[in-house]
Amino acid sequence: MPAFDLPLPDLESHRPDVDEPDDFDAFWHDTLKDAERHDPLVSARPVKTGLRLTRTWDVTFRGFAGDPVRAWFSRPAQSPDGEPDGPLPAVVEYVGYGRGRGLPHERLTWVNAGCAHLLMDNRGQGDQYGNGGHTPDPHAGAPGGPGPAVRGILSPHDYHYRRLITDAVRAVSAVRELPGVDGTRVVAAGNSQGGGLALAVAGLVPDLAAALVTAPLLCGVRRALDLTDAGPYGEIAAYLGVHRGAERAAYRTLSYVEGISFARRAHAPAHFGTGLRDTVCPPSGAYGAFNRYGELAGGELRGGAVRKEMHAYPYNGHEGGEAEQVRRQLLWLREVLGTS
Repeated sequence: MPAFDLPLPDLESHRPDVDEPDDFDAFWHDTLKDAERHDPLVSARPVKTGLRLTRTWDVTFRGFAGDPVRAWFSRPAQSPDGEPDGPLPAVVEYVGYGRGRGLPHERLTWVNAGCAHLLMDNRGQGDQYGNGGHTPDPHAGAPGGPGPAVRGILSPHDYHYRRLITDAVRAVSAVRELPGVDGTRVVAAGNSQGGGLALAVAGLVPDLAAALVTAPLLCGVRRALDLTDAGPYGEIAAYLGVHRGAERAAYRTLSYVEGISFARRAHAPAHFGTGLRDTVCPPSGAYGAFNRYGELAGGELRGGAVRKEMHAYPYNGHEGGEAEQVRRQLLWLREVLGTS
């Protein structure tokens, strides 16, 4: 697929207006306040994985409305029964659209980097690819299509992403209660849908240590719907193609989960990446979020401007920079967290 979005010089200056509802902050304050009525951590059960250098727990925490959400929690071990020295920074990772948490040995990069790692399951997802998930969505009965992107899309209170974003925020609260974690050094990370969730967490959790955002979904949503029929945006377009006249309600709902609105409110240092040939999550969405990132934080963090950087891959699509992007994240995060 050739480059189809804005030219790179235009992307680098792209600061789109967003149709932000007046009650955006109140909506999320009330949603999270309701979730906070429940203690986040339910259980953490050790599991045998066959890995000698990593210890893993099967975690259940309470997300939206107190619903149980599953996750894998892993951290390095000095020996099969040993403990790492001192509390570790933690990376909370969110996975892509249609994917579940899979199996505990699938994602070991952050553990090998010396971090604790919480991999959150996607409620009501996990059946499209990967190795499955274990978290149902008991609130999926509102009007909308079968795919997660259109479940409950006619109302922001019923929308799937209200629940999933709340789960993502609560995952940060949960990891801070797990053993061996330095709660002051918690990082949100993800690609695609996971990148959109990491960005939302950056906008909703004021004391996050950093955010790693690659090819984020839910950024520049209205423009993306005009550009592409691929992936989740295609599901939304297909739904609106059948339910003619539902656009106004759907657009209003989507405005409450717009990633650029979350980006504006973020404080944490952020590392972005995007492929310029990405037709699933168009690069103008990533750049729109990056260019407006931190603008409501007063431009101040730890005595200076909010730290952020973007890496663009001109000949890559939704796969982005793949291992090269991860390499850059590892080096950048080591510097940001002050780890050796």
